[in-house]
Amino acid sequence: MKIAIVGCGALGSYYGGKLHQANHQVHFILRSDFDYVKRHGITITSPQGDFKFRPRIALDPTTIGPCDLVIISLKTTANSKIEALVKPLTTDKTMVISLQNGLGNTELLSSFLPIEQVIGGLCFICVNRSAPGMIRHLDHGQITIGEARGWPEPRTHELASSFQNAGIPCKVTDTLRKAQWEKLVWNIPFNGLGVTGRFGFDFFHSRENVLPKQHSAPLSTEALLTDHRWLETVSKLMHEIIEVANELGHPIKHALADRMILNTRSMKDYHPSTVIDFELGRPLEFESMFAIPLAEAATTNISTPIFKRVCQILQHLDDRRPPQHN
Repeated sequence: MKIAIVGCGALGSYYGGKLHQANHQVHFILRSDFDYVKRHGITITSPQGDFKFRPRIALDPTTIGPCDLVIISLKTTANSKIEALVKPLTTDKTMVISLQNGLGNTELLSSFLPIEQVIGGLCFICVNRSAPGMIRHLDHGQITIGEARGWPEPRTHELASSFQNAGIPCKVTDTLRKAQWEKLVWNIPFNGLGVTGRFGFDFFHSRENVLPKQHSAPLSTEALLTDHRWLETVSKLMHEIIEVANELGHPIKHALADRMILNTRSMKDYHPSTVIDFELGRPLEFESMFAIPLAEAATTNISTPIFKRVCQILQHLDDRRPPQHN
């Protein structure tokens, strides 16, 4: 396939690199790392085996032209640019898959593309960009994909097979929205508490709205799971999200929370994307991962005090960010 990767940070570079290794014609749209990657290529370090490659790169999608598949791994904070980046890469036969966090991403794509061409994807992977052109894969890597609307088409199963043949574990879901809420059961606690927990357990569980000047570093997955107070908070927050999903008609068993905690214990200590974005002074993916799910939760009768507290603190932090200039 001719494939374009839109958003070549850790996620896009890793999956794009695997597809490149499988001899697909992969084009990477780069911005900040363009000069470095042009000179040195991309290096992936992984417990599955390190590799280095020189990808086809471009600054402008119009120089790539129509593709068979467009993979979007942009941070959702850049969603205002998606239409301009994606449209030059598509025809009426192009599949477009969003591997972005949270809710609202397939709906955005469907606002300017036929919904039949839009696929949603969820990634369970620990991967970071450690430097320009340097990607560190720590653990996992499975993708779950599903139609933005309706039952999976044959082409969706074929896409999953293409990923699997490239060494990317991939499965197809019949119910994308349910799968998105299942991912939020992990994302909201570990991304949200990873940042908001830096102000201390007592402050988090208080009603104080003025952020303390004294604070610690953000909390990694291990830090949240080894302190029994934070572990209890993680678990309670997971169950809040599960109850909301069930009330919205996306049946999720409460046992998923225990399974996710157990799986997180088994993986290497990890700083999720929101934690890294906060540390680097970047905008947070607040809208898709927290605000939209909270708005949907508000339409139910489910009480979500911990989720509301996470969103309250994150909103304060995001509002204090200086404007981003491109």
